Amino acid sequence: MDRRSLIKNAGIAGVLAAGVAPAVHAQATIRWRMTTSFPKSLDTLYGSAELFSRSLRAMSGGRFEVTVHAPGELVPALGVVDAVQNGTVEVGHTAPYYFIGKDDTFAFGTAVPFGLNSRQMTAWMTEGNGLKLMREFYAKYNIINFPAGNTGAQMAGWFRREIKSTQDLKGLKFRIAGFAGRIMERMGVVPQNIAPGEIYAALEKGTIDATEFVGPYDDLKLGFVKVAPFYYYPGFWEGSAQIDVFINQKAFDALSSEHKAMVEAAAAQAHVDLQARYDARNPGALKQLVSQGAKLRPFPQDMMNQAFKHAQAIYDETSSKNPAFRKVYEDMARFRADQNLWFRFTESTFDRFMQAQKL
Repeated sequence: MDRRSLIKNAGIAGVLAAGVAPAVHAQATIRWRMTTSFPKSLDTLYGSAELFSRSLRAMSGGRFEVTVHAPGELVPALGVVDAVQNGTVEVGHTAPYYFIGKDDTFAFGTAVPFGLNSRQMTAWMTEGNGLKLMREFYAKYNIINFPAGNTGAQMAGWFRREIKSTQDLKGLKFRIAGFAGRIMERMGVVPQNIAPGEIYAALEKGTIDATEFVGPYDDLKLGFVKVAPFYYYPGFWEGSAQIDVFINQKAFDALSSEHKAMVEAAAAQAHVDLQARYDARNPGALKQLVSQGAKLRPFPQDMMNQAFKHAQAIYDETSSKNPAFRKVYEDMARFRADQNLWFRFTESTFDRFMQAQKL
């Protein structure tokens, strides 16, 4: 009997009994660990990591398992880069700008003051040079990144006292991450870098006078309105804020092409889902915060103008000292100029009109 007849007539059990192996080989189960910078209480940010994990499990039929770990379970919230770089974990989930202490170029992975909005950021990453340039940079840390979410434009945060001019910023202890801290420092602020899960206690005890985080939905869950009633906008340092999945380069290289495609697809799903969650939930949360005593305030115009000037000066200074930063910044700035020209005629005009209507 030939091999084809044997398979047809004997079925799989007979084939195996006859010692004729089928062409399909079962792949071994992959088990990775992911550490995130965000606490479990934030079902948006932490939930983005969980969605990434669920997607991989579903696409692989349960053969690609990524367990998600909150800050402190494996490494601290701000230990993500070291853990992924060293292979302590295979995957990290974080806001890259938390790590500008290592290199200022990390800031572009999340946001820079007066940078891109969320649509522009995604366009720069996927159709511009953003992803290419950031991967070149992360390669020095044995990391490959995948965009995995965006918060959209953020609020400026919660303040114990009202800010009427830049003079009111003098000596203010403000929890603020990334380049925004440097800008605010030049305006008299004392910036503080505090992990998300520790912010409320610091604000309640008076260790800090103000904090920025994301926006109404997360801020409502974190309860900041109870201890700092003045809620300012806009968060000019985060016209958008991207979250990344960081993967150890050696671990990623060891994957099959199918599993690499699954990783990319899972990150893309998380990327779309995160901003959709924020856009859907922030309006109702803002109403609740106002009902609980939040006092909405715009930043004074003189403060915005000064902040913009300080930002440009800082970018020039940093570019002169850091070639990697300069390379990414110059590309982003060119992309931003074209995007803002286009948005001025379409998105912005339409948005202003619609927001003026009483619907």
